[in-house]
Amino acid sequence: MFNIERDGDEYRNLRYKDVNCVGCGICVDVCPTSSLKLGPIVPIARGLIEMDLVSVNQDSCVFCGLCSVACPFDALSLSIDGEDIKENKSYPLWETETDVDDEECMYCGRCYSICPRDSILFERRLPNPADLVRGEIDIDEEKCIYCSFCADLCPAGAISIKNIPTSTVDVLNNSIEVDLSKCIFCGVCKRVCPEDAIKQVCSTCMLKDEIEIPEITGKTFISDETCVKCSWCSEICPVDAITVTKPFTGTLELVETEEKVCKGDSCHACMDVCPCNAVSIVDGKSVTNLDFCNLCGACVTACPQDIRSLTRDSMKLTNINSESWTEILNSSLIGK
Repeated sequence: MFNIERDGDEYRNLRYKDVNCVGCGICVDVCPTSSLKLGPIVPIARGLIEMDLVSVNQDSCVFCGLCSVACPFDALSLSIDGEDIKENKSYPLWETETDVDDEECMYCGRCYSICPRDSILFERRLPNPADLVRGEIDIDEEKCIYCSFCADLCPAGAISIKNIPTSTVDVLNNSIEVDLSKCIFCGVCKRVCPEDAIKQVCSTCMLKDEIEIPEITGKTFISDETCVKCSWCSEICPVDAITVTKPFTGTLELVETEEKVCKGDSCHACMDVCPCNAVSIVDGKSVTNLDFCNLCGACVTACPQDIRSLTRDSMKLTNINSESWTEILNSSLIGK
């Protein structure tokens, strides 16, 4: 992470957040003074070396802010007199988002488990199981031989048996307990007891109208700081509670020639650098699932064979008021 600044009529500060960076190189492409440099993204992604994906030449940087506004993932932030230019309405703005409809979300946790960037914070609050069942259970310790069949077979782990040695070696001080907060009154213990020492009654069905319907609540929060708009979460959501607006539309293709072919399993550089987990090796060739691709271009930069072709048809960057910025951003981000 770098943090550079310049004093003058205005105090300007450029900050790089490595946790947000995906190694796409867009910032390098738009920099008018060639002050930004992309590091060796494949060794970095593989954990072979530890360094930032992007570095800056402080002597040549003019703090124009192009890199900051061009980055779809907010990895670069330019502030002027303490104000982030993304908060200034005169600067371009990315209209990308990942939104969760709290009313539709059922807190299943599938989005949380699949997110490739660990950008989803998930909390689920379940009712107390003991409030959802009713019943009675009694153990006759005069009949009980402490064989532990009931404890070993209890599906809820509600029964515990202790065999504690006393001063007499051949005598054991036995005890058996049932944790009613765990017991579901299923009757397994009663049926398995060889001495008929357990009496059990389940009244859940009979009293179902008196037992409250279970309410599951929670919260699903997606961090804009690290979300790369891959759409894994929205695709896997069973109730369509998540919507994702990606930064680009376009295509990504593998264009092989006689001289240059995909090395597949022996290379997989594209798969290693992809921040979206959108690339896989199928039948020895790299395959990109565009449903999960955000068209960042990191795989294109990483490919040693130079056979990945990226075309961006449009971008969600709006409010570009400068003609020179429009020309630079269109040529670099859209590829026109």
